[in-house]
Amino acid sequence: MTHLIATFFYAGHLRPAPGTWGSLAALPAAWVIYVIAGPWGLLIGAVASYFIGVWATEVETRGKDDHDPSEIVIDEVCGQWIALLPVAFGAWFAASNILALWPGWIAAFVLFRLFDITKWGPIGWADRMKGPTGVMLDDVIAGIFAAIGVMILAAIAHLL
Repeated sequence: MTHLIATFFYAGHLRPAPGTWGSLAALPAAWVIYVIAGPWGLLIGAVASYFIGVWATEVETRGKDDHDPSEIVIDEVCGQWIALLPVAFGAWFAASNILALWPGWIAAFVLFRLFDITKWGPIGWADRMKGPTGVMLDDVIAGIFAAIGVMILAAIAHLL
């Protein structure tokens, strides 16, 4: 069960770039959660994926030298869902179809991957923490940075 969670239904085994595949797999899952439970459901999903991800990562890496194997992508799912929160709440407040906000989906995906790959500032600090908390926390921070970027881009787009 922990392997299924940690790899997000085996998306982490796709090559190349398993982190990108994990982020991509998070998108339709986010849409399903949004359709069923709205933006609050996605927020709860992001929080739950963090805690479940810490647990699954702890179990999957226990006794191994590699504290952050590439097939573990639940951290990318959590971060991607955080990056999508402004899109989800924006659609909800505007009573709009969330898929109509497709530029926000693209921005959330691209910005999250950018921050996750480059590991700027506190993202890199969290990534250097050993253990499951560090595995998850760097993607949480990358997701927060991406969410801020999505909000800035949305504000610019709506002002023009």
